[in-house]
Amino acid sequence: PVQLVESGGGSVEAGGSTRLSCAVSGYLTSRTCMGWVRQIPGKEREVVASVYSYVGPASYAESVKGRFNISRDMAKNTLDLQLNSLRSEDTAMYYCAASSTKTSSIECLLPSVYNFWGQGTQVTVSS
Repeated sequence: PVQLVESGGGSVEAGGSTRLSCAVSGYLTSRTCMGWVRQIPGKEREVVASVYSYVGPASYAESVKGRFNISRDMAKNTLDLQLNSLRSEDTAMYYCAASSTKTSSIECLLPSVYNFWGQGTQVTVSS
């Protein structure tokens, strides 16, 4: 099975930056998605960033485009998310997620495509 373990996050001031990292173990086939999904209480889960088939292409939610950057390090087997220009509305629990089902890249921004999840890491942005 695939295991995902997040690290990073914490409290950040508005306008600041932080970095999340996800250690990946287990085998993921090609033509699948990996991503970062956030959950704000009372709101739908949102895939903020994803990569398709190991290292790309990357996709971003409109709400974070230009501010967040996802990267996959195949040598270290990690999936990282750099969060810049943070806003109070970015406060959420962030989950690393992966899919085991072959899909197309356009589906990688759909939360329903993911079936492996990490335990989550909290990011709190204070204004």
